[in-house]
Amino acid sequence: MAKNRTTRTKSKAKHPLLKKITNIATKVFLYFLLVSVFWVIALRFINPPITLLMVLRNIERKADGKPFKTEKKWVKFEDISDNMKRAAVSAEDQLFLKHIGFDMKAIEKAFASNAKGKKVKGGSTISQQTAKNVFLWPGRSWIRKGFEAYFTLLIELFWSKERILEVYLNVIEMGDGIYGAEAASQEYYGKSCTKLTKKQAALIASCFPNPRRWTPKNATPYIRHRQYLILRNMNRLGPLDF
Repeated sequence: MAKNRTTRTKSKAKHPLLKKITNIATKVFLYFLLVSVFWVIALRFINPPITLLMVLRNIERKADGKPFKTEKKWVKFEDISDNMKRAAVSAEDQLFLKHIGFDMKAIEKAFASNAKGKKVKGGSTISQQTAKNVFLWPGRSWIRKGFEAYFTLLIELFWSKERILEVYLNVIEMGDGIYGAEAASQEYYGKSCTKLTKKQAALIASCFPNPRRWTPKNATPYIRHRQYLILRNMNRLGPLDF
């Protein structure tokens, strides 16, 4: 009997601790949901002034003995050249207007390629890239990918496709310390992104996968080939009916 009473006492002692941990975890989860939803809804109307990637890039520059550099200028969706919009969609996500954040075929192809040990492919849509660029940090961990999927669903739910593409083209890294179509256009062509030609927009978009290594100013044959493919896709794409 004494042994049974001791066991029950220990069991009762454990239950309050377990309950306390569960309550804390539940509160943290609910707070995260509320904050994240509010954050996403707020950025539907407020242009993000800076991203974590921009901060991290400047920390890297400082560590290399370089000065801080964040060249960017927000341009409204309607003022961005249609050529730039079409080039981005043609290069990164041709099903952008049809999916709800994820291109399952692209993800399957990327997974199959990575499983064979070939060059790592991402398979990320414009929506996924926007979620990563605005709300998260760079990297390839499963935890970050999980958060990326969550925020992708949120922006697809609370933002329009126009807003997603607008934010994407204003925050994406397009060179060393260069962010957004306007800063890239000024840097590479000395004019606003509102006036980009098809070839210019396609050349900028061809550097999206590795903007710190590839540049329109010194386009290699490989980049020129990517530009050609993007131009061909732009001609096939048809109008962007938002």
